[in-house]
Amino acid sequence: MKKTYYLAIIAIAVAIFIIIVASKDVTTYASFSDAAKTKNSVKITGQLDLDEDIIYKPEIDPNVFSFHLIDDEGMSKKVIMKKPKPQDFERSESIVVTGKMQGENFVANEILMKCPSKYKDDEIRLRAEI
Repeated sequence: MKKTYYLAIIAIAVAIFIIIVASKDVTTYASFSDAAKTKNSVKITGQLDLDEDIIYKPEIDPNVFSFHLIDDEGMSKKVIMKKPKPQDFERSESIVVTGKMQGENFVANEILMKCPSKYKDDEIRLRAEI
């Protein structure tokens, strides 16, 4: 066999290995009720529950904070985040957390926030003028 055949076989094997490894990191979107039924990591989209307190005590542990999230089905659960509280967290429009249910709480290891657009007020004003 030629050397190019060996290189092609090795390249195909590496590509298959990368696809297999990458596919194990895929998490699905779910609600709190779905997350309670599975042991896998899931992503939950929702809004910050402003009726509940945000607990962050950096003097005790700067890498832990908790809050309540209302998922797309309207269920509110306590989320414990194992990272520092992001800046302007309270102003976020929507939140996506990745993690697992542990008892009655959702323990998150990642958080993504959609912050309000600085152009939103202009958009509302322009639509009102039309």
